[in-house]
Amino acid sequence: MAIDKDQFLAELVALHGTHLEKFLARKLDNPEDAAEVAQDAFLRLHRMEQPEQLDNARAFLFQVASNLAIDQLRRKTLHFRFLKAEKNLAVDGEPLDINAIAASPEQIISAREKLDAIYSAVEELPFKTKQAFLLHRNNGLSYNDIAREMDVSVSSVEKYILQALKHCRARLATYYEEGGPASEGNKQ
Repeated sequence: MAIDKDQFLAELVALHGTHLEKFLARKLDNPEDAAEVAQDAFLRLHRMEQPEQLDNARAFLFQVASNLAIDQLRRKTLHFRFLKAEKNLAVDGEPLDINAIAASPEQIISAREKLDAIYSAVEELPFKTKQAFLLHRNNGLSYNDIAREMDVSVSSVEKYILQALKHCRARLATYYEEGGPASEGNKQ
């Protein structure tokens, strides 16, 4: 008697779902991320033609989940490195949080000008790069979700978003060179 794919996956979730989430929570140090990665791992199994034919479905499931967790940790590391680099690029004397209570009118205008420069930079991006960037930043989609939405690999999504961030950073550097607040401060 052949076991039904849906029944097989339901049993796999019931038997190993909690253990998998605990395993991932230790790796990711975040139960919400662990639950999301576990769900993605189960979805990967669901997309297979005959997951019930696997010799050791539990081991396969945990390996897929572990690989997804490693991918997520790499993306977070990349993201934090970018944020740290951006923090180091802050103009001297300018608060990192432009919405700070003590923001002057000049700082608010400067922030709006920088935002306009970023919007222009995003409009200059190639279509797929722009799509991946906006799905991530505006819609808050994970790289896995973006990859499914765009029908590309997760590594392609990573490359698109990194390309978009580099382009935006370069445009902001040009903004400062061409008359942004940094160059105005040097003219006085």
